[in-house]
Amino acid sequence: MKRKYSKLTIMSIQILQYEFLGPIPLEEWGPPMEKLVFLILSRDKEKFHVLYVGDCEKTEDKSFFVQHSGYKCWHDNSGSEKSMYLAILPLFESSIEYRQNVVNKIISSYKPICNSANTLEKKPDYVIRKSENTNQDAEKISCLCCGAEMKPEQTLEKSTLFRCTGCGLSDTRIH
Repeated sequence: MKRKYSKLTIMSIQILQYEFLGPIPLEEWGPPMEKLVFLILSRDKEKFHVLYVGDCEKTEDKSFFVQHSGYKCWHDNSGSEKSMYLAILPLFESSIEYRQNVVNKIISSYKPICNSANTLEKKPDYVIRKSENTNQDAEKISCLCCGAEMKPEQTLEKSTLFRCTGCGLSDTRIH
């Protein structure tokens, strides 16, 4: 999308629900930058590919991108400096947590190759607890559901049935 303000043309690119300014060739970038999320893109004919997503609190350093730890990856995956582009999402009133949340959303959707070290591991929404001791006389067994103590209810030849004193859940332990 292009917008004209007097004689100035401003381009933008939509990533998820965010409208980034740019892209512009990375070599045309100049400081300062403050409180924003940025994209490093590679250009292939008329298409742009997201190589990296990051955020910036504040910089006045002209060599911010060249000295960035991801620069080699950006360069290697874009083919040349002339194929690297920058797009920014100014978030002047934002916290670092908000900007990192935007970065994480984009990483999880676009999976930029140069963010592979930052790819979030999905953590399970459950916990697996293991019983470490099988000696039933010395062991107090806790209910996996509510944590209350489980009492032996019935002892069979090769197993024992336990019942929770709190929620009533049953569990069988093999001898």
